[in-house]
Parts: sequence; structure tokens; C-alpha cells
Amino acid sequence: MASPSTTPAAPTAATGLLSPSLDGLGATFHDGGGTLRVWSAHATSMELVLFDADDLDWATETFALDRAEGDVWQVTTRALRPGVHYAVRADGPSGHGDMFNAESLLLDPYARGLVSGGVTDWRGVAVDGAFEWGGVAKPGIPMARTVLYEAHVKGVSKRHPDVPPALHGTYAGLAHPAMIGHFQRLGVTSIELLPIHAFASEPRLLHLGLSNYWGYNSVGFFAPHTPYATEAARHAGPAAVLAEFKGMVKGLHEAGLEVILDVVYNHTAEGEIGDPRTSLRGLDNRAYYRQRDDGSYVDVTGCGNAVDTSTDAAARLVLDSLRYWANDVQVDGFRFDLAVTLGRDRAHGFTPDHPLLRAIAEDPALAGVKKIAEPWDIAGWELGRFGDGWHEWNDRYRDRVRNFWLSDIDYARRAETAPVGVGGFATRLAGSSNTFSRERGPLAGINFVTAHDGFTLRDLVSYDVKHNLGNGEHGRDGADTNRSFNHGAEGATDDPGILATRRKAMRNLLGTLLLSAGVPMLTAGDEFARSQRGNNNAYCHDSPLTWLEWEHEPWQHDQFAHVQRLIALRQQNPALRPTRFAHEDEPVPGASHMDWYDEHGHTMSAERWGDPAHRTLQYVAASIPEAGPPNRVLLIVHGTERDIDVVLPAIDGVTRYVSLWSSADERPTADAPQFAPGATVPVIGASMRLFRAE
Repeated sequence: MASPSTTPAAPTAATGLLSPSLDGLGATFHDGGGTLRVWSAHATSMELVLFDADDLDWATETFALDRAEGDVWQVTTRALRPGVHYAVRADGPSGHGDMFNAESLLLDPYARGLVSGGVTDWRGVAVDGAFEWGGVAKPGIPMARTVLYEAHVKGVSKRHPDVPPALHGTYAGLAHPAMIGHFQRLGVTSIELLPIHAFASEPRLLHLGLSNYWGYNSVGFFAPHTPYATEAARHAGPAAVLAEFKGMVKGLHEAGLEVILDVVYNHTAEGEIGDPRTSLRGLDNRAYYRQRDDGSYVDVTGCGNAVDTSTDAAARLVLDSLRYWANDVQVDGFRFDLAVTLGRDRAHGFTPDHPLLRAIAEDPALAGVKKIAEPWDIAGWELGRFGDGWHEWNDRYRDRVRNFWLSDIDYARRAETAPVGVGGFATRLAGSSNTFSRERGPLAGINFVTAHDGFTLRDLVSYDVKHNLGNGEHGRDGADTNRSFNHGAEGATDDPGILATRRKAMRNLLGTLLLSAGVPMLTAGDEFARSQRGNNNAYCHDSPLTWLEWEHEPWQHDQFAHVQRLIALRQQNPALRPTRFAHEDEPVPGASHMDWYDEHGHTMSAERWGDPAHRTLQYVAASIPEAGPPNRVLLIVHGTERDIDVVLPAIDGVTRYVSLWSSADERPTADAPQFAPGATVPVIGASMRLFRAE
């Protein structure tokens, strides 16, 4: 590690972020008390301060830390034991990017528990984390069978009538049998939770009477967010909060469900220069945050600061946090917010071979853990560039699918023809081979149509523009381009024709999502068509606007039944979930061989792929099994609003097509009519039909 007068060197796998000198950071316990180890390259002195358990302002003892190998400061004392409240003071130079203040009380970045006396007044709490797992193991669901369900810990159970009120909106509530039953009936496999690391609301929001609901504003990377725990656990303290979180993980695992954490390592709640120092800024601002030569921040996150993972200690902090949650807390995977920031080098440029990105993918301590990148930040978009071991949110998929079913049809109503043909849509349906390499295959992509950020599915088909006045920014926040379509009325309407068309549009979007190659992600509440009244950036609303409603109308139960059927069909038909891309010249085990036909049952011609007047496609996928019997399905996609007759293709070895699902049905039918090759099948405007080819 560099001396205090120079900038720390970029990490290397052998001597950088994996250096043994960085082992054992944070508080550890032993028979003689505890040891605290804190990294700082530029500090000149450091103190451990212990506090009274009931009065966070009453410092009871102070201990000096000694500088050890690798710029790690440490102290061992009998006074440091589980349950103790503590903070750190660090002194050092000021100017040229340093921001030391010997009076600032700072959080240990590795603190397992946190308590707060105010927005910027935090103390760490020493927690040993003992927990009885009872032999419950991780479900270990393969990516090919994974169906992600993106949910907010509080919002998903806050209003559930079968969850006891004391558990509403809590970790324990998420694992209540009523919630587990819902997840299991739906068929999802992996619950992806919006941030649960301890976080704070930005002062700007608090002044507006709002709060940070989503949680993308981390205070610490090792402690669970206390307000999501039950009142009893909060009263008992951070050890009980952690135990409740682990109990949630255990309960979901017992039900066969995975837990994926949305993690925010790209920036912290310390905000811009001038905002209060609570941890990293006061410990070593120059090493932990990206900045220019004059000390101003390089903000590639849009949140005031960006964690500088080109320094060894910052990268190791991220890696150690992941190891902790994956092993001590037993979570199954991570979705990395603004992951491009984590892969930026010393010059702030992105590189897929960044030591931290490779360490995350290759660390034996993270083997079998799902790693999902949001492949952009505000300074760069890097979809498809993350390497082996990574999966990526596929926003190109989102945009193309929305265009095909919504904005293209809106355009066609006004221009009598759609702007584009079916070719780009087909590429996304088949796994986005133009985005992900042959080596990584279709499972590299996380397909989604909606997410926490943006319109809900219902709002996507009900609003042409965002309605964000309640966010306090005069409607300036949130995306302006949504590729949405209100189908003839903005927002709420009682027009039965518009409502029926909206319902079908949602079924088309859901059908595409759950029948595409790749890994699907469903947003919580879309299975029941929840609305946020046109707000496409509801991050600051902790209210019924964002909490899931569990009292539903009959048509919403019909939509749930469609999602349930589609997930089941995906699991039953391996041809819909290939693990590899097919080769034209040789069979590839794990791939699905794909053939494409037009509405006449003829092989698609080159000119029809891009012809906006011909947006009807028959997609035949035949699995090339690594194990088990072969499987073949036929999907009809009809992307114009006029009804049409489709001739089913004659294919060698296929004697009949069994109907499995249609987006034209208001509710999935139990009937499974059969059709011979060459038969004519009616398809209503803008709809889909799925068959099994036997």
C-alpha cells in the first residue's frame, strides 16, 4: 500500500484487494475481549470510542489504535464485546482530497449492527451473529430454472390481511406462511429484495416531508436496515434485528425459495462534499471516493459520490461484505446497483477485467452465488461486457418488448402501419444473441419488462406520460421515454373496450417475458396489475402508493392465473429455457434449435423480418437435451391489431400441436385443443398463442 503522501496503487488479485494484511477488518471477538481493525492509508492517529448503551452521546471509554501492516489500525481490549456501542475517530491531513476531523465520530465500515440518534448521528454495535440454522441449506436453483421476483421488504407484506399486524412490512412478515404461500402458488423461485443494507433518507427528501423508500443510499454494507425489523427486534437491539433477518432467510430456504439482495456499493449516504462525514469520508476520503486532482468528486452515480474500487481497501470492503452476506447470512445472490461504477479503474474508465469484478466472479467463497449486474451508471452503458460468472439486466430486451407491444401499436393506429417489423423482437425472444457472447449464452441476460424503477405493468399500458408531481420536483424527475401506451385514455377509465385491450396488452408483455430465452424477472405486484397512478419514480413514497394491495377484483385474479400458468409452462418445457445458443452447423446440448415461420406456415423470408406490414411470426424451439427427453414448442406472435388466420407449419416429426396458452383468453382455460400440421388457427389482433409440438 502506498505511503500517506501518495495515491494508493490500483489493486491486483495477488497483492491488492486479496492481500492478507486486509484480513480480519472490523470487530472480532475472542476470550480476551475483542479486536478492532480499521484501514486508513492517510490517517495519522485513530481512536476507538465506546458509548453507554442508552445514551449515544455519553462516551465511556477511549482507546488508541496502533498502525499495523498494510495501513491497518488496530486495538485489542476486553471492553470490546458483543452489544457494545462504538465509533471511531481519525485524525490526519486536510486538503488535496483529505477530510480528516479528529472530533468526528465515524462508523466502522465493517460494523454488523448500527444504531442512530439522528440523520447523521450513527454508532456501530458489536454483534457476534450467532444463529442456529438447523441444517437448512440453500436451495441452489439453477439459473435455467430461476424466475426472479423483485420485491420491497416493507411494501410486499405491509397490507397483507393474512400477515399479523405486528409483522406487517418486516423481515419476519416476508417469511410469514401467507407470503410464502403466495410465492409458491405463483411459481417464482428467487425473491430479489430491494436494498436491505442500513440506509438513510437524503436531507432534501426529509425537508419535503418524504423519505427514501427504495433504499439506494447505504450507510453501512454489513448491517441490515433496522426499520424493517419487528418492533420487538428493534427494541432488543441490532443482534435481534440480524437474527430476524437470518430467520427470514432460513424460512424462505425451507420453502425452497432463494433470497437475492440488491446491493448498493457504488456510492454511500455521505453524499456530496460538504455533507456530513459519517464513515468513509472521515476515515480516508482520498482513498475511498473517486476524485480529481483538486479534490472534487468524480460522480458517476448521480448521487454525490462514487466509491473508488480502484483502491485495494475499497474493493476489499465490497468483497468482504459479499462474503459476509453469502456465508454468515446465507443469502443466495446479489444484484449490483450501477455495477459499472464498481468496474472503473484508476482513470475512471470501465474494464471487464477489473480486479474486483473478477474477484467477485471467481472467489471460492462466492461459488454458486448468483451475481447480477446492472450494466450501467450515469457515465457509461456496458451491457454485454461483463465476463464469465456474471448475469446482466437486459434493458435492450425491455425496450424492444415494450416497443413491439405498445409504442409500435400506438404508432400503427396513427400511421396505419408499425414503424418496424418483427426481427428485433425475435432476437430478444430467442435470448439476445446479438448482445451476449456464445460462451456466456442466453442465461447471461436477465429479461425484464418492468422493475422498481419506472412504470408498473398496469401503468405501462394505462399512461402515455409520467405523473410525478408528488415527488416534489415539479415533474422533472423520472424517465421521459417510457415506451408506454394508454390505449385511448390517460389513466383511469371505465371504457370497457380500452380496459379489455389493456388487459390483453399486459398478458402479451407477461407472456413474452416468461416464454423468452434468458432469465425472467417479474416485479412484485405485476401479477395482480398494481398501479402507482402513473408515477414512474416512486422512490420517495413510503405509503399505500407503493405498498402492495392484496384485495383484488376478479380480473386481477385472472391475471394472477395467467402468470401462474406461464411460469408453470416455462418450467415444464425445457425448449423455453435453453442454457446455450444453438449453432447452425452442429447440435449443442442445452441449446434450443430454432425455426421461424410466417403466418402461412412458410419459412420466414429475409425481407419479411424487417417488413413493418408483416409482424406475425411462428417461433419453433426444439430442445437439445443434456438429460431427459426432447421437447418442442410453437409460439405464435401476432403484432398487429387486426385478426388473422395462421397456418401451422408442417415439420418433420410433428404430428400434432397441443394448445397450452393464449393471451386472448381473459382467464387461462383448462382446455387443450389439438391441431394437425397445416391446420388453420384463428388469432385475434395483437396476441400470442403457445403450443406443444408432439
